[in-house]
Amino acid sequence: MRSVQSKQNVMIGTTLLFTAGCAIPPSSGSDAANVIGDIPDSVVAMAAPDQDISTARLVPDDGCYWYEHSGPVETTLIPLRTPNGSRICTARES
Repeated sequence: MRSVQSKQNVMIGTTLLFTAGCAIPPSSGSDAANVIGDIPDSVVAMAAPDQDISTARLVPDDGCYWYEHSGPVETTLIPLRTPNGSRICTARES
């Protein structure tokens, strides 16, 4: 009986460890650059018309603006582009 209970405890512990690895870490709420929909009017003016500007945000990792594309299976971040296809990014500091 003790062996069965021990196996159950191991299975429960293993399951908890695997599901904990699937958790999404919270993003820092203080990062004003990564606020959805908070982009300058100049960026809105440069963006091609077929993009969802309301979901656009500046991603600090690369300094470029990205927007959410909701497909049939998943929602993906896609670079915000001008009508000629260029990515819209901020100037990088040297």
